[in-house]
Amino acid sequence: MYLTQSLHRNAQQRPDEVATVCGTRTATHTQTLDRVSRLAGALRENGVDTDDRVAILALNSDRYLETILATAWADAVTVPVNTRWSVKEIAYSLDESGVRHLLLDDAFAPLAGDLREACPGLGVIVHCGDGDTPAGMLSYEALIAGTAGIPDAHRRGDALAGIFYTGGTTGFPKGVMLSHRNLLTSATACAATGTWTAEGRVLHAAPMFHLADLASMIAHLLLGGTHVIIPSFEPIAALTAIVEHRVTDSLLVPTMIQMLADHPRRADFDTSSLQNILYGASPISEALLARARTAFPSASFVQAYGMTELSPVATLLQDRDHDHPVRRRSAGRAAPHALVQIVDLDGNEVPRGTVGEIVVSGDHVMLGYWNKPAETAEALRGGWMHTGDGGYMDRDGYVFVADRIKDMIISGGENVYSIEVENVVAKHPAVTQCAVIAVPDDQWGERVHAVVSLVPGATLTLEELREHSKKEIAGYKVPRSLAIVDSFPTSAAGKILKRELRRQFA
Repeated sequence: MYLTQSLHRNAQQRPDEVATVCGTRTATHTQTLDRVSRLAGALRENGVDTDDRVAILALNSDRYLETILATAWADAVTVPVNTRWSVKEIAYSLDESGVRHLLLDDAFAPLAGDLREACPGLGVIVHCGDGDTPAGMLSYEALIAGTAGIPDAHRRGDALAGIFYTGGTTGFPKGVMLSHRNLLTSATACAATGTWTAEGRVLHAAPMFHLADLASMIAHLLLGGTHVIIPSFEPIAALTAIVEHRVTDSLLVPTMIQMLADHPRRADFDTSSLQNILYGASPISEALLARARTAFPSASFVQAYGMTELSPVATLLQDRDHDHPVRRRSAGRAAPHALVQIVDLDGNEVPRGTVGEIVVSGDHVMLGYWNKPAETAEALRGGWMHTGDGGYMDRDGYVFVADRIKDMIISGGENVYSIEVENVVAKHPAVTQCAVIAVPDDQWGERVHAVVSLVPGATLTLEELREHSKKEIAGYKVPRSLAIVDSFPTSAAGKILKRELRRQFA
């Protein structure tokens, strides 16, 4: 199987059904197939050769989807660029991966000059926005209109499909190399579990450069669905799209779920079409999950745990498990395509219930890091992807993520897992969102520090939070300090950036 395979099948079986909806534009499966083949032809005519890397820096759109598929059709490799990065970080990823062809939309076209200066190897830039094409760029729509389609290269198997850069804020980002086999293994297994609606309508609100959204795109291509695309996440825009297009499925991260569930106008929108909400990328508190299930009663909730290096899914927590008082705190069990273990520092599997590092193997595990053999060998030692997450597994195979190993708090010699504390803090009625981090402490080495945002009009003192927390967790885990903020620093994928909080409160 390969990325473009479902294009042919959907055009064959559902030629006149809608494939994409983006603003006022719609395209059928037949039209999408034609546009992808033409764009692939244009890439080839403008110098894209086999195995070349083609980058795209843009907000969500139907053209983003077409670019991913056309690049594979042309026998080349996609490099999606993080929209939150600085020019320096973007230039590093383009230069390191040897990108010569770049697509920019209206939001990022002004960066073209800086990127050309920073990346001497950069050649062709294609403008894929709705505005006038800037000087020195090629027009996306003109290329499609003026180029004949070419045969699909049927790039497949272990051939490189994309380089997906991770990190970049605290050092040089790493380019995760994923093959067609990697991506299709993960997407097919998730589709097979009923995570998504067959021939459903998926809302793309999470950033399309992020692998989580790309995985949902691939799954819905497999299932013959319709892709409803908004440029970026904004609560009213997302709710409006759900209503207008009768969206059945969406991938959301917990911060997005919180903004939707707690939005004062949520009740104004009929979201009864929603059948499936897949969430992941960061932990979700039990309190927020309860509010979300109340807000969207028609939807099944499935949690996916994984990482870019796993294409991206390792475990799934099914909707039925959310009703279990213990299992709903887990990340679920190994997905059908994955083998998951908990190991000690020597790579030996530890007894059930013992905290160790979560490691994963399977055909969805990355090929490696681009141009980083030492980092690849370290991550894939022993044939397992070492996630860097601490956790344990119960007797039934449910994986409980304790913390990122680097996020674990060691206070007075005791290990404190921030997720456990966050679940308790989030239950306080005044709290809407929280993160727990370690900050330096002269007496304890590190202390548990809670950062929270509050319900409008609510107040909260450290003493009140400590009394609330002591009812559920041991005294050494209870927050020793508190900060109240209006908003949290987040990644483009909506994950709270604890490293930024640690820097802020150090």
